[in-house]
Amino acid sequence: MKPNPQEQSLLLDKEKLTRLSDEVLLLLKQLIATPSLSREENTTADLIQQFMEAKGIKTTRKLNNVWATNKNFNKEKPTILLNSHHDTVKPNSGYTLDPFQAIEKDGKLYGLGSNDAGGPLMGLLASFLYFYELDTAYNFIYAATAEEEKKGKNGVECILPELGKIDFAIVGEPTLMQ
Repeated sequence: MKPNPQEQSLLLDKEKLTRLSDEVLLLLKQLIATPSLSREENTTADLIQQFMEAKGIKTTRKLNNVWATNKNFNKEKPTILLNSHHDTVKPNSGYTLDPFQAIEKDGKLYGLGSNDAGGPLMGLLASFLYFYELDTAYNFIYAATAEEEKKGKNGVECILPELGKIDFAIVGEPTLMQ
């Protein structure tokens, strides 16, 4: 049985996924190399915003929070928020590798923020980019937010009122939401 046009548009395009994966991996390496302590993450916000705008995506920025909506955003559709943070904690003295150098070793990427929360941040960005131009049953908002490590008021909390109605959220946070 042949899929209908909407189902066909949602079939995974492996070539596109590989390309997006490679692109966000390069961005993650740039983010690791850029100090982004909580409340000092303006440069990583710049990198994320520039990356998205270079792809023709209109972004919005408030303080060090950067977000965008999918191309076919329609207020009549339910909205899914894809959110993670780009700030980090100060590197601890136990680091055996340079925390500001992205190092690939044994199939893993090491560097400050690579796990919390660079990996989830980039996975969500790749997902957003994959669906950006497709006309799906849902809207997507991608939000790269600040100050999560300090539970600051100038992170996701300050932009939520500007995002509109959110029906569902996927939050990339590897610390069991604690």
